[in-house]
Amino acid sequence: MTPLSWFFEALWLAALVVELWAFVDAIRRPTPAFPAAGKQTKPLWLIILGVASVIGLASVAYSASPLSIFPIVAFVAAAIYLADVRPKVKDFRNSGTSSGPYGPW
Repeated sequence: MTPLSWFFEALWLAALVVELWAFVDAIRRPTPAFPAAGKQTKPLWLIILGVASVIGLASVAYSASPLSIFPIVAFVAAAIYLADVRPKVKDFRNSGTSSGPYGPW
């Protein structure tokens, strides 16, 4: 393998880590947080990020070409989630019955 192919293999591996991080983070967020933040639903984001993670895994396993569009699209989907959706759903607080006007008791 040439140094350039090692570089792209490391790049696909870093993209896979980002895609898996976004997928696991979306799993951990509460379902009502997504519509409350004005974003797409949680199941839709899980499908998008799950497919992105599978594409990222295939890119690493089969040494994708640097010009391949699918790993790039998968990374962009994860980056959109992490940059736009995650900050909004992260601060969501589910107001249950044990919550007063200034927060939980």
